[in-house]
Amino acid sequence: MKNRIVVMLCVVVVLVMGACKKDAPKELASVGGSSITQSQFDTYLQYKRIPVTDGNRKGRICDQYVERTALAHMIEEEPVLDKDLMAVEFDELKKEMLIGRYFEAYLKEAVSDQAVLNYYNMHPEEFEAKKAHVAHILIRTRSNMDEVERKAKLTTAHEAYSKVRAATPFEEAAKNYSEDRVSGEKGGDLGWISEGAISPKLSEVSFSLKAGDVSEPFETPFGFHVVKLLEEPRVIKKPFESVKGTIRYQLRENAKQKEVDRLLVKADIVKH
Repeated sequence: MKNRIVVMLCVVVVLVMGACKKDAPKELASVGGSSITQSQFDTYLQYKRIPVTDGNRKGRICDQYVERTALAHMIEEEPVLDKDLMAVEFDELKKEMLIGRYFEAYLKEAVSDQAVLNYYNMHPEEFEAKKAHVAHILIRTRSNMDEVERKAKLTTAHEAYSKVRAATPFEEAAKNYSEDRVSGEKGGDLGWISEGAISPKLSEVSFSLKAGDVSEPFETPFGFHVVKLLEEPRVIKKPFESVKGTIRYQLRENAKQKEVDRLLVKADIVKH
């Protein structure tokens, strides 16, 4: 059996030697009665992204291409492989390639850079948020804390608040008292926080203050806070560069689903 395959391959190689050179005819070779054409080989080079300008190299690649075709043809005749299973695998690979390549091309056209920018400009409310520049002093609590310890924490929060009321700079009090060490090292500065994007109580208090105001201690699930509003709330729009990837993804998903629905309706599926 092995000898038969070897003989067949040798015959094919002999037939195609020279057929794959620069001035090759349209039909390069024949394997099992099926032609291998110049067009097929050129498409193979395109698929492999092989820019071949050297005639000798092109001939070697062509010989390898024909040999692989012959080998695959001979293996198909052997009883070693499960042909039904292979047929299913080939079919699934074909589906995957068709669907993937189609939507790659379709979405490139359907969702252009201009379409992404247009969506950003036409839906400003999706990229705007009311934000306030806030600083805080946090005295942390735990859910399993007893009442005595909890009252001690509240006393510490009131002490920090009193210091601020007595003209101690808020930044200094935050560094001395806050148990949020990250913001504490920055004088309690939390940056610009979005309304409703944090604890409801913290958001409510922060957005009710005027610039420069300091709140009395209040409690959230994180602990006791003393908040200072550094800058008045304002509507801030996210820059296009920071959201264009998200917009593109959403537009592509929507466009893909619409095209899937259109194609499936057109397919006229009937289940039995």
